[in-house]
Amino acid sequence: MVVLYSKMALAFRGTLRTLAKRLQVRTYAEAAKGDEMALTFAAGNKVFYDKVVVKQVDVPSFSGSFGILPKHVPTLAVLRPGIVTVIENDGKQNKIFVSSGTVTVNDDSSVQVLAEEAHPLENLDRGAAQEALSKAQSEFSSAGNEKAKAEAAVAVEVAEEIVKAASA
Repeated sequence: MVVLYSKMALAFRGTLRTLAKRLQVRTYAEAAKGDEMALTFAAGNKVFYDKVVVKQVDVPSFSGSFGILPKHVPTLAVLRPGIVTVIENDGKQNKIFVSSGTVTVNDDSSVQVLAEEAHPLENLDRGAAQEALSKAQSEFSSAGNEKAKAEAAVAVEVAEEIVKAASA
């Protein structure tokens, strides 16, 4: 009886796998010729791309950094402080620092990067970033309550990433 049950379970599992493969539309990025990806990238201070077709977008998120190609699986992620790299169709790389925000990848291969604040790397001043980091660390050390400490910790994290980006 146990042998019969095992054989039935194996057959059933095989049938389920076959059915799942047929139903599966896509599970990973497939860049095929002719596919396009429209990028909208904006922050409170500037619109960087407005439905511009690009090859790839690399983003830092709290679940890990990842690259986006045409036909990427629809995704919604929270951006962490770091560098967003946009690879344009001519191969030019545009690197932009973001403090926080969201990235949305849609089923139609359109991508929206909405940042709280964003600046091209060439606009970052390493000296000013170091100064901001020192100030944030000081505020963290002298924080009087948990709320102030949490706010200061976020400021430290952002300032550390700005220093890294300005050094890149």
